[in-house]
Amino acid sequence: MKKIDIHVHTTMNNKIIRYGTSTPFCSPEQLLEKYEVLGIDFAVILPMVNPECCSQLHTNEEVIAIIEKYPDHFTWFANVDPRALLNSPESDFTYILNYYKDLGAKGIGEICANMPFDDPKVENLFGFCEKNNLPVTFHISPILGRFYGLADSLGLPGLEKALIKFPGLKFLGHSQPFWAEISADLTEEMRNVYPNGKVNPGRLVELMFKYPNLHGDLSAGSGFNAIIRDPEYGCLFLEEFQDRLYFGTDICSPDEYAKLSHWLDDAVSSSRITRQAYEKISRKNAEKLLGLKH
Repeated sequence: MKKIDIHVHTTMNNKIIRYGTSTPFCSPEQLLEKYEVLGIDFAVILPMVNPECCSQLHTNEEVIAIIEKYPDHFTWFANVDPRALLNSPESDFTYILNYYKDLGAKGIGEICANMPFDDPKVENLFGFCEKNNLPVTFHISPILGRFYGLADSLGLPGLEKALIKFPGLKFLGHSQPFWAEISADLTEEMRNVYPNGKVNPGRLVELMFKYPNLHGDLSAGSGFNAIIRDPEYGCLFLEEFQDRLYFGTDICSPDEYAKLSHWLDDAVSSSRITRQAYEKISRKNAEKLLGLKH
């Protein structure tokens, strides 16, 4: 089965460099070459409009141009900074969200603004996304400053507050501080890295059980590490939440490689996960979320 990548970044302008590096993003052509090896035939491009996470803005309009060039391979989430439209918690995002929906946007993200998760401007954007039935992909930062992403504390109280306040909004969780919460032994020092060792089911598992609007974006090293650090529990987690987990890569640069694709292939071929879970996570959940059928 060919997979759908729920989370990727690609630019036609190879002068846009990534956060903390001098390496440019992948071109669409470079990305499609990688997809041939990884068994992926469709992907969701996430623009990067928050100034915290790249050298220049990676705009919605550039992503639209990529999709117009490669309509059989890509769809997209639009991205809107919570500080847009006069930097106010009363900003009305209706017209801009409807504009991008009419242009084919399937959601909003990756939200990387370094603001508190419960900042009124962030909650305002969440509210308009809920009203417009647009799921959101978010990146969590462990603190305000020095990182990109919505800032939340150990135990993810800000995320839980949002899950309660916006029950009709699908939240796709991503990043180290999100996935590290899979284990209850997490410390403040380990939140923004890749903890190893056995998993004692933690706060993330509790939130997944408690809130059906919380979904998991398995992309990047953070999602992969959460599953493979304790493979036995990782497979149990994939089975338990198979209806709300999504394969992804978060490939950015030409030298990156996503290990999760072949790991999932090996897991199903060795019967460590069921074929049903494999198909949902690899493709079917994304088709349902995005309203696609390929």
